[in-house]
Amino acid sequence: MNDVILTPAGKKPLSFTLPVVAAAGAFAGIFIGAANGSVLLGLVAGAILLAIIGLVFVSVLGKGAERAARWGLVAVFAIAGFLLGGIPGAVIGALFGWFFGWFVYWIGYGRYRVRLVPYLTPGQVLWHYTFRVICGAIFVFLITPILVVMPLSFNAQDFFTFTPEMLRFDPAGYSLKHYRDFLTNPEWTRAVKNSLLIAPVATLISVSLGTLAAIGLSQSHVPGKRTIMAILISPMIVPLIISATGMYFFYSKIGIVGTYWGVVLAHAVLGIPFVIITVTATLVGFDRSLTRAAANMGANPVTTFFRVQMPLILPGVISGGLFAFITSFDEVVVVLFIGSAELQTLPWQMFTGLREQISPTILAAATILVGISILLLASVEMLRRRSERLRGMSPG
Repeated sequence: MNDVILTPAGKKPLSFTLPVVAAAGAFAGIFIGAANGSVLLGLVAGAILLAIIGLVFVSVLGKGAERAARWGLVAVFAIAGFLLGGIPGAVIGALFGWFFGWFVYWIGYGRYRVRLVPYLTPGQVLWHYTFRVICGAIFVFLITPILVVMPLSFNAQDFFTFTPEMLRFDPAGYSLKHYRDFLTNPEWTRAVKNSLLIAPVATLISVSLGTLAAIGLSQSHVPGKRTIMAILISPMIVPLIISATGMYFFYSKIGIVGTYWGVVLAHAVLGIPFVIITVTATLVGFDRSLTRAAANMGANPVTTFFRVQMPLILPGVISGGLFAFITSFDEVVVVLFIGSAELQTLPWQMFTGLREQISPTILAAATILVGISILLLASVEMLRRRSERLRGMSPG
């Protein structure tokens, strides 16, 4: 039996459709009005315009002319956007036209209920979509800074803003010179080299100690497990500036401040909590009878760990290692306290570039780091799904 019962859509009354589409138009009009100097005008104009479009599309044109109406709205909005903001405005206008053409029919003909169970009340339907809008707004808020930085890294000028040439999509406004500077400037290449020398070793230490700690804490006979776990993951909870200050005073007593191993150990401390959490989550579905069976067959604890336990928890171990690597590669606060001029890492060099010389090469470095982070997070997600399949939590 299907989990979702499809409910036939039906035309909604205008007393419902018009206020909803007008509210959506008002929300969009806020941004358009802010870009043109009048938020209030944009709000009012957006509400009136979408209400008129909703009236025409639903009452006059109807479903028979839906395709033509939607493409016509895309064309009209694209032309209006071009008149207001050139080619970028045309692109944004076309996107707005496509969305609102779909939205008017989606609301006007009750298609928002098609894939919902029929017994939901109007309030429940409203919350269903409100929750998704909130999540989408949070996602846009978080992802927008990244989307702004990436095209700026191709700026042909030494500016941190979009030039008129870039806004016109003129090829002369784009260049790879900041990437060339990142790959050839000795300051940047030295920083990348230091990060690549520190992060893998710190990750190896984090994975080794974190995995052993997670396995030990997963045993039922360990006393004070909750207290030990809280202490081990505290570097992830305590504000980083406090951890950095404490590490500085402790490491200065043992003489490793400003040394390679001082930075490596500091980053390993920050990465261990991520390994413990991911490995512990993997061990939740681990069948203990497998290790007992291996012991009964004569395998020693080391053989049992590497031949039986490690293959099953490997996705969690690798995921924790990736998080530890990202933590070490992106960390800047602790290295400012523990590091030295010879051990300047890539995040430290980026911080220096922002504070002292405002180098646009930072944008190229940030874009490369974003690309690396996306690849690593995609790997983590693939490993998570593999781990779930191995533990029988999801279909193969």
